[in-house]
Amino acid sequence: MRTVWQTLTASNVRMFRYLAGFSLVLGGALILLAQASSLVPESIEPQIWRAFRAGMLCALGTALGALPVLFIRNVSTRMSDVLLGFGGGIMLAATVFSLLIPALHVAGEQGYGVWGAAVLASMGLLIGACALLGVGYLLPRVQGAPGQGGGARITLFVVAIVAHNIPEGMAVGVAAGAGLEGADSLALGIALQDVPEGLIVALLLAGVGMSRRKALLIGAASGLVEPVFAVLCAWLVGVSVQLLPWGLALAAGAMLFAVAHEIIPESHRNGHSTEASLALAVGFCLMMVLDTALV
Repeated sequence: MRTVWQTLTASNVRMFRYLAGFSLVLGGALILLAQASSLVPESIEPQIWRAFRAGMLCALGTALGALPVLFIRNVSTRMSDVLLGFGGGIMLAATVFSLLIPALHVAGEQGYGVWGAAVLASMGLLIGACALLGVGYLLPRVQGAPGQGGGARITLFVVAIVAHNIPEGMAVGVAAGAGLEGADSLALGIALQDVPEGLIVALLLAGVGMSRRKALLIGAASGLVEPVFAVLCAWLVGVSVQLLPWGLALAAGAMLFAVAHEIIPESHRNGHSTEASLALAVGFCLMMVLDTALV
């Protein structure tokens, strides 16, 4: 019993150090991003710069999440499922409060009636979901975690993770490009969701024989697609205001499909569905608070 207690205590100490370090690094990064705002050339539109900052914050969350792969040997399947459920809850709340509700509101401001706004948002959501489904069909299916199938299988797994980050970049980019009040809280929530995701990706890569430093680099790099798509979507929204409700609904559909088709089934695959579902509810509540109380 004493040995178990000592193990739990040591684990709690390591987790506390990791969380404290993450908080310090995240706080420092936010300060640096704020300071850098004054150095941005005037030729760059504020919405584009805001989208870039939001995307880089999300990429930072992925990188910080991958960092513990250097000293953490493995994570239990129960904890992995809990982390996945938590991230899925954050993404679900972001879909509703940061994307769909603003899409309906903006459509109403553009002259659509109640039914018209609902139809527009529904069509955009379905198109976004189908688009992400199409991306999945373009990639060879990776069954389960990557095994010992060689470099090609690992490459496909990394590509699938990168594709999974696309809707997150779309979401923060559209919100920032539109100048929505909840854009910053959305970026913060997705960055929090990216932390456990980065850890899981890096540990899976290390688990198939890749060196831990290389797993860290690839895990961190997988999040760089988010600022790219954030800037792209912010620019597209800036081209035409009429695209704004469509962009919000498209991003919502892509995120909803990613959660329903990938994250929830994966978090239930190992027999810890109850814990994963409770974590999803906690993540949903956290993102809801961030999106409604911090605007």
